[in-house]
Amino acid sequence: MNLRGRNKVDPSFNMSSMTDIVFLLLIFFMLTSTLVTVSAIDVLLPKAGGKTENKKAVAVTITKDEIFYINKSKIASNNLEQEILNQVGAEKEKTVVIRGDQDVSYKNVMKVIDIANRNKLKMILAVKSQ
Repeated sequence: MNLRGRNKVDPSFNMSSMTDIVFLLLIFFMLTSTLVTVSAIDVLLPKAGGKTENKKAVAVTITKDEIFYINKSKIASNNLEQEILNQVGAEKEKTVVIRGDQDVSYKNVMKVIDIANRNKLKMILAVKSQ
């Protein structure tokens, strides 16, 4: 008499369903990670290797002695916003190029960035090419 069972259990594990789940999770995380944004100030930074030219620009230069210049003319810090708006005029298309010395304190650069943000002007932080 043969009492053995006719159904044999296969001890191997099929990985195809596991790889499907892993790929679905990968796609899910890739899609959701693009929806996460960093809350930061929108500043257009130029590439350090390239050269950015903008004919419609107002250059604000800050020296290490905390002296402000707008297009090579010296400006008092309390008149800075009014002078930037005078240079921009009715064209809101102009860009403010911020040229700060490497030893300038952060608050002076932020002063110019705040003025540009209040008036909804585009900004570029100037850097030295490598």
